[in-house]
Amino acid sequence: MNDSSWGAPQTGPGYWGPADQDRAPAGPAYGQGPSYDQGRAPAGPAYERHAVEETRPMPIVPDMPDVPAGGGDNQDDRGAARLSGPLFRDEAAAPQASPEPRTGPQEPMTGAASPSEPEPEPQPQPHLQPQPQPQQKKSAGRDLGAAIGVGVGLGAVIIASLFIVKAVFVGVIAVAVVVGLWELTSRLDERKGIRAPLVPLAVGGAAMVVAGYVRGPEGAWVAMALTALAVLVWRMTEPPDGYLKDVTAGVFAAFYVPFLATFVAMMLTADDGAWRVLTFLILTVVSDTGAYAIGWRFGKHKLAPRISPGKTREGLFGAVLFAMVAGVLCMQFLIDDGTWWQGLVIGACVAASATLGDLGESMIKRDLGIKDMGTLLPGHGGIMDRLDSLLPTAPVVWLLLVLFVGSA
Repeated sequence: MNDSSWGAPQTGPGYWGPADQDRAPAGPAYGQGPSYDQGRAPAGPAYERHAVEETRPMPIVPDMPDVPAGGGDNQDDRGAARLSGPLFRDEAAAPQASPEPRTGPQEPMTGAASPSEPEPEPQPQPHLQPQPQPQQKKSAGRDLGAAIGVGVGLGAVIIASLFIVKAVFVGVIAVAVVVGLWELTSRLDERKGIRAPLVPLAVGGAAMVVAGYVRGPEGAWVAMALTALAVLVWRMTEPPDGYLKDVTAGVFAAFYVPFLATFVAMMLTADDGAWRVLTFLILTVVSDTGAYAIGWRFGKHKLAPRISPGKTREGLFGAVLFAMVAGVLCMQFLIDDGTWWQGLVIGACVAASATLGDLGESMIKRDLGIKDMGTLLPGHGGIMDRLDSLLPTAPVVWLLLVLFVGSA
């Protein structure tokens, strides 16, 4: 045969490999002798085109196995390649469509269904009810262990100085006043640029506490007036810019911290002064504790959300209840000539004044844009964060005790 009828072996897509030679029929037309070469057509006289087309058997194509979705290996693709090429050289090869590029994520080649098989319909998923989220426990927002430890330590110092030597307790009050003034003036300077003079405030504040203990209310008022005058004069040594706001803040600080603290020193001057001071401290602490305990457990209605979002009406009720019970016990067993109904009145007034003092401090801190006045007491903040409810309560308790049992 010549090349016009069979042609040379194909090496491209239409190539018949050795694996296909066993399907070619043997006979004289193909030759069995030395001229037969594996993979090549047998030599001989050329057949005409119609004879070749009529006498040559078509190759038997085996059933193709399922091809994975992403294609198979080279051996599995040979059958497909043979069918796509021309059987004879004079036939035009059919153009092959180039596979479209994959743009989506490819699935793993674990075997895919035949193209003739329909894709399985997605099974409807059962309606799942959303699992309820576990309710988070309320948090106090502070290190409770550190707060309790610091509170116990401060209580021990106060009790020891209160019942051993009264003068030492007066010194404790003076130190607390000076530190509180330092915290307040520092925050005013940092957040608002208000420079209240600290030196005259610290000296005048300590003198105010001592004067109240020694001379009573008259000495406290005189010391307050002299402290305010010292603030005005001290600020004159600096440029006049901001003078008014600086001296105003200084006079406010002198009244807010040392003057109110002086009433604690004046309670100490009575014969049962140590017990009066202890009653004042117990009622204030119990009021704060009742407000925290009841508000944390049952609080739902906000008391003053724009000032202190954490305070609730239920907490205020708890403060009044706890303080009144503590007032009855203190007036009955700690204060000479005290009665139970006086304890009810003092307890209710302490709860109100302590709550107002806490709200007032919160208002100052909200205006300054801070959470705590300082970091001196772990778990509590600063000294001023502990004096917020004590300072406005001191004159209330002093006045009610004077009215109920006298000043002696």
